[in-house]
This record gives sequence, C-alpha cells and structure tokens, in this order.
Amino acid sequence: GGSLTKLAYYSTVQHKVARVRSFDHSGKDIENEPLYEISVQEEITARLHFIKFENTYIETCLDFIKDHLVNTETKVIKATGGGAYKFKDLIEKKLGLKVDKEDVMTCLIKGCNFVLRNIPHEVFAYQKDSDTEFRFQTNHPNIFPYLLVNIGSGVSIVKVETEDKFEWIGGSSIGGGTFWGLGALLTKTKKFDELLQLASKGQHTNVDMLVKDVYGGAYQTLGLSGNLIASSFGKSTTADKEFSKEDMAKSLLHMISNDIGQLACLYAKLHNLDKIYFGGFFIRGHPVTMRTITYSINFFSKGEVQALFLRHEGYLGAIGAFLKGAEQDNPNQYSWGENYAGSSGLMSTSPDVYPLQRTRSGTFDMLEMDRLERPLVNLPLLKDPSTYIPDTVDLTDDAMARKYWLTCFEEALDGVAKRAAASQPDSMDALERAEKFRQKYWNKLQTLRQQPFAYGTLTVRSLLDTREHCLNEFNFPDPYSKVKQKENGIALKCFQSVIESLDSLGWEERQFALVKGLLAGNVFDWGAKAVSDVLESEPQFGFEEAKSKLQERPWLEDSYSQWLERLKEGPPHKCALIFADNSGIDIILGVFPFVRELLSRGTEVILACNSGPALNDVTYSESLIVTERIAAMDPVIQSALREEKLLLVQTGSSSPCLDLSRLDKGLAVLVRERKTDLVIIEGMGRAIHTNYYAALKCESLKLAVIKNSWLADRLGGKIFSVIFKYEVPCK
Repeated sequence: GGSLTKLAYYSTVQHKVARVRSFDHSGKDIENEPLYEISVQEEITARLHFIKFENTYIETCLDFIKDHLVNTETKVIKATGGGAYKFKDLIEKKLGLKVDKEDVMTCLIKGCNFVLRNIPHEVFAYQKDSDTEFRFQTNHPNIFPYLLVNIGSGVSIVKVETEDKFEWIGGSSIGGGTFWGLGALLTKTKKFDELLQLASKGQHTNVDMLVKDVYGGAYQTLGLSGNLIASSFGKSTTADKEFSKEDMAKSLLHMISNDIGQLACLYAKLHNLDKIYFGGFFIRGHPVTMRTITYSINFFSKGEVQALFLRHEGYLGAIGAFLKGAEQDNPNQYSWGENYAGSSGLMSTSPDVYPLQRTRSGTFDMLEMDRLERPLVNLPLLKDPSTYIPDTVDLTDDAMARKYWLTCFEEALDGVAKRAAASQPDSMDALERAEKFRQKYWNKLQTLRQQPFAYGTLTVRSLLDTREHCLNEFNFPDPYSKVKQKENGIALKCFQSVIESLDSLGWEERQFALVKGLLAGNVFDWGAKAVSDVLESEPQFGFEEAKSKLQERPWLEDSYSQWLERLKEGPPHKCALIFADNSGIDIILGVFPFVRELLSRGTEVILACNSGPALNDVTYSESLIVTERIAAMDPVIQSALREEKLLLVQTGSSSPCLDLSRLDKGLAVLVRERKTDLVIIEGMGRAIHTNYYAALKCESLKLAVIKNSWLADRLGGKIFSVIFKYEVPCK
C-alpha cells in the first residue's frame, strides 16, 4: 500500500492435544483401573498470519520474510497494491523470488468475502457519542450482495454479487488524495495522519456557511435544519480574516465525506443494496473519518442505510493476494477461526503485540486465523439465522456487567494457572508455561478493560474462548482431563442403581425425577467458582447432595407443567438433538437416563458433544467411551446404538458456550436427515450465557442451574436457582 506493507503467510503449528482411548480390558479385573487412557500427542494444524509493517521499514519486513520462508520450493511471491510496482525490484533482489502482481480490486473483494465469512464480529457501525463507539453486527449467513466503497486517492464503488462476480459501477476523483492534497495546500501539513489530527480539533462552522447563515434559521419548506452545511468554505468569501488550520481541515473533511456519502447512497438505491462497506486508507480505523462518513450516509439515506466498517479492513488486499496464490489448496473450502491469543485487537495498545515493531498508524497489527478441522454452518433449526445473536449479555454495552465479569475472570486466573500446571505433573516446564499463560491472559483482560470492543462484541463467551486460546498457546490442551476421567469412572459405577430407582417410579413421578437428575447433574461444573470450591473441599459431594442444592419449585423460570402436558398429550418427538455439557455425573447420571426415556418413547436421539476440550465439558471422544460402557450395562442404549437410533456427533466447537451459527456441517446434515423436532440445550454456558433468547423452528428445552450469584441476582433469583424453559415456536 501507500504507507503500510501488509503481509499474509501460512504456517503449520505444532499443538499438544489430549487424546483418550479405551484400555484393552480383556480378561482383567477392571474394578480399580481408570476408565480410559489419556495421552498428550503432538498435532499439526494450519494457521494464517497477517502482520503490518510501515513502508519505511520495508527492509525489516523483507528480513522477516527471509527468516520465516522455510518452504524452499516457493519461487513466486504474490503482491498487490501500488507497492507491488514500487518495491518489485527490491523484493526480487533481496528474496530471490519472482513477484507476481495481482489485480488490486480482485484481491480486495476476495479478502473482504473471506473475513465476512469467517470472522463473526468483523463488521461494525461507528457511533461516536454512545458509550461504545463500535457497534458490531451479526454476520448474515448470506453475505451477498453488497456495495464496497474503497476510498483511496480517489473513490471506487464496486457492487459484489457472488464470490467471483463483481463490477465497478462508479466512483469519483474526489477522495482521500483530494483531502490530502488540498489539505496540504491549505495547511502546509504534508502528513495525512497529522491532517486528520488537525481536523479532529477543528470547528467547521467557522469556515462553512450553514443553512441558518443564509435563512436566519431552519429552511422549513424543504425540511432543512439550520445547522446543515449550505456551502462548504462559504464563509471564506465574505469574512475578512485568517482561518485556523484546524477549522479548514475540518471543513475539508466534511466536504469530501459528504460528497462520498451521497454518492454511495445514490448507488446503493440505484442497485437496491442495503449493505455498504467502507474501506481504503482514508478510513483506516480513524474515528474522525468514520464519524463523518456515518453522518453523511445517515443523512442522505434518511436513516435507511447504515455505513459499515470492517475490523480487518487494512488486510483485505493482502488476504486476497494470499488466497489467489493458494487456490490449489482452496482455503475457502475450510472454516477458519480467529485465534484471540495471537491477535491484537482493534485500536489495541496491548504490550504483548508483535515486538518487531509497534506501528500506531493502522488499527490492527496482528491477526491469526486457525484452520478448523471441519466446516462450520448454521443449525438448520434456527428460526432466522440473520437475526440470531448467540450471547445473552453484551458486555461492550453493559458497563456494570463488564466490570463484574472482567474482575471475575481476573480473580479466577491464579486458580486456572495452578490447575493447568498440576495437570502436567511430569513436565519440567509446566510451572513456567502456566505463568506465561497467566501473564498473557492477564494482559488480554487489561486490554479489554480499556478497549472492550477490541475483538468484537465482548461477552462471557469471548472471555472464556480467549482463555482457552491462551491455554492452548502454552500447550495446556486439557487441564481437566484427569478430573473428567475420575468423575466419569465414579458416575458409571452409580448408573445402574440410578436407572433401577427411576424404573421403580410411576410414569409422572419418573418424568420429574429425570428432569431433576438432569438439573442436579448440571451442578457439576468446574467453571463455576461456587461449585469448584465445594468440589475441592468436599470430595464426597455427589448426585444426591447436588439434588438437595436445587431450588424448590416453582423455579425461577418454570414451564415444567407445559412440558409434562406435552409428553402426556402429544405424540413422541421424531428426533431430539441434545447439546451435552459436563462430563461425569452430568452426562452419565443426568443426560443418559433422559436419553433412555426419550428412546423408550420412540424418539431418536442425536447427542452432540464438544469437538475439543473446554473446562470439564465432555468431549466427543470421551462420550464414545462413556456410551460404550453404558451400552454394556443397558439394553435400551445398546439396541439404540446398534439400530442407529442413538447417534453421537461432535459440535465443531471447543467452547463452554454454544454458537448455533457455527456448528459442524455433519451435525447439520444429520439434523435435517432425521427431521429433528426437539432441541435440548443444557448448562449455564450453553443455555444462559448463550441461547437464552435463541428462537428455533421446533420445540426446545433450555435448562440450567445458576451457579453464579451475580447472574442469579441479575435474573431475579438466588444461587442454585433453576431455569427450565420449554418453548414452542409460534405457528
């Protein structure tokens, strides 16, 4: 680019992963042996990295490439933008590679499509005078069509209809270069950023002629407010005085922004488009330009169209050029996830950002994207994917909630670091890595205190996910693996007696006992401090003790009577999808008896567990072993597995929360094939922190025990209050 070089590269990353597998128990006494074997193995995953360098440090950038270029077969480097011409000879000479220049606009659009598809909180609207300047948008499952307004030296307006179909529909020679050039002539300031700095301090009304200057007030006939600009620089024709540099820069900024805003609005209306994304060096995350563009679009569209900006706007060209070079490996066939541990946030000044050089001239310094094992898609049963918001509380907006949860995560940090170190007793450097993890996550939390919008909308889910990413970075793939192994073993020994006790009850009594068991199982959550304190200090705390902790009916949210009525009066459900939560007592003594009852009613069951570890949540591979053991004890489960009426699947997630818009494609296919008509979401992370308000096309049960006193208070209850939410969609 004109002032920054953006570099995109692909690497393979060695990660430690926790694996579980059944012991071969043939002919052995298995009474006192662990349920399964846990091993930590090395796994190689793919990662995309994006870094910025100032062009004055182009040599540093090329040294960086040289040092990191391990694939000696690479003969060509893809480049786009003005610098691809300017630095071509230098790059070829220093790196010994051929520079392959790619079309700027094609790269921009490829990059734009990629971030829109893969980063849930990529898009934001700018609101200067609200508590949070950045209002993040939910990604619409269908990103097309949209208008891309690229404001570089001039303005290009491009209509994007599909992945490969786009057309330049208009533009203007009055753009960022005009602001810079005229600004330099007016103020004698040669640097773009300094010019914007002047504009941010200026008062344009000293230079611009307003409607009230012409008409003495508002022009009522045309509905024009008195404070509207009637003529940019209009006062300079009559006033016999010098104008300040700041005021002239501000007037110029308004003049150009308003012109671009009106053009963009007219093109959007002409082509019937309601999504306009702005990019280019004129924007580059500068609050002052985002504010003037937003005002202009709002004014000319009468509030019907919103100006939208992109968190990673500066990288679009580099991402696009990279994708062009990687076409044979087609990165678009995969889903990618932002790695919060290795990415610096919007407007970030975090100290752990890449040490090579700290430029403040762009909004973003580093971005890392991890390739996910499997493609992620929407749950087909979402009522309206375009309006689905997973998270219940937006901490970016809610200052009180934000302060509470950030403090909560800070206070829990020492315990998490200790648990991580203790999970690898044979490792010489576990303590050192745990301390590095603690420091890294602490820095992230401090950044989020200052800039809650750094990674998009701040939520309990994003705080949990960032913690998991940081644990993984320092090779703690599953700190709770031993805890889960032990709890699964203990719970399996109680399974038969729990089933016998349930089978001895009458039908109605049994339904209530099953729900109570499901809720009691949900108490066993090492992620909740109130529970982990009890589990640490009272090792004998078990299923019956958990039942006694539960709130008596009526519960805080209680539609149990409607659920019972549905079971009595309605036909059996065709297929139930259950999102499981914790391992041990939760899945074995809570979920499985419930699954068994559904199967006995003639309902097929899809049991969905996390693909990767998070806290003490049960993983897909653990669920396979647990289910195999239960099937050996229980003929109902055994025949359901054999006849494929009970199916175990992975969610595609490694989070204690649940985003129904990013689920494993295989799960979505199965949900459609089996005509799923009941969704059961259990647990505080999946049913309260996320999906509390999620609307589905079919019946749903959301149930959880509130194990956090602040959250209980927020929802109008006490700790261990019960949420039992049975919802039927409106016809």
